[in-house]
Amino acid sequence: MATRPRVAKLRAAGLVPLGKTNMDEFAMGSTTEFSAYGPTHNPWDLDRIPGGSGGGSAAAVAAHEAPLALGSDTGGSIRQPGAVTGTVGVKPTYGGVSRYGAIALASSLDQVGPVSRTVLDAALLHDVIGGHDPRDSTSIPDAWPSMAAAAREGLQADTLRGLRVGVVKELAGGEGFQAGVTQRFQETVALLESAGAVVVEIDAPSFAYAISAYYLILPAEASSNLAKFDSVRFGLRVTPENGATVEDVMAATREAGFGPEVKRRIILGTYALSAGYYDAYYGSAQKVRTLVQRDFQAAFEQVDLLVSPSAPTTAFPIGERIDDPLPMYLNDLTTIPANLAGVPGHEHPRTASRPKDSLPTGRP
Repeated sequence: MATRPRVAKLRAAGLVPLGKTNMDEFAMGSTTEFSAYGPTHNPWDLDRIPGGSGGGSAAAVAAHEAPLALGSDTGGSIRQPGAVTGTVGVKPTYGGVSRYGAIALASSLDQVGPVSRTVLDAALLHDVIGGHDPRDSTSIPDAWPSMAAAAREGLQADTLRGLRVGVVKELAGGEGFQAGVTQRFQETVALLESAGAVVVEIDAPSFAYAISAYYLILPAEASSNLAKFDSVRFGLRVTPENGATVEDVMAATREAGFGPEVKRRIILGTYALSAGYYDAYYGSAQKVRTLVQRDFQAAFEQVDLLVSPSAPTTAFPIGERIDDPLPMYLNDLTTIPANLAGVPGHEHPRTASRPKDSLPTGRP
């Protein structure tokens, strides 16, 4: 278990691993349809997607098959499934949870985090898995305050009074957002105000370009990280019938071993990193990333926290977008900025319209 410090910490704390959940291949996807094991279904409506890439973790928790789960979040893979399954998903601060032993997608974006049914449960799980790990070069060495203590403090009366809450104008609605999502978000902001919070509109102009930058940075890093799956060092090996050179074996193995979405992103990333295009694409995307970080910094000089919808749409039918990558990518519109900046992100479902003790009608 030493190769997976998060699981080792869970076992040491007395938690029992129940199993592994389904996800999009190499965490590339927003619906958990790009899996070698088939799609995961949303337990509230089995004809709809559970989000992705960590839809299996969110579905298992939403279906009461497990009280807690882990996921990885590179551009929203914990939070977006939380939004469409009614679970709590947390992307910790970059470097807050060790990634040692985890298969890398995009090394400058990946982070492991909790999935639960309540904020307190998520905070308790974060306290267990968080902290410095010298085996992870990106792990933050500083001591971490207790997230559970902060969550319990948040349950006290008048916690929100005087808290300055920023509504990000670029992420609060508009084109691509379902009317119902925008309405529920506005209702939530009104509840914050009624509880004593001070709501401030925040202008973060670079956020409008975050998704474009992300889909250059992520494929570029994925292309580099997945190069090791070459049939020579480890993993699958496919030997073609007519040809046995190393190049032939590599080509046949990667053709057979990678799914369509993974291949698409490898091609995009390899192109972005190729000679003559590196500065124009990857380099420019990194400049946008710096602007996103500056927008966050400017925002936090005015407010204590930022709020936005966790996803622009509700859960849509399985198969509806699988052949059209652009709408699929836009599912991460509101979650990506936090990954680019390395700041924490948290998905908390509005549960007022759902009976407290209700259970999903189906199972994933």
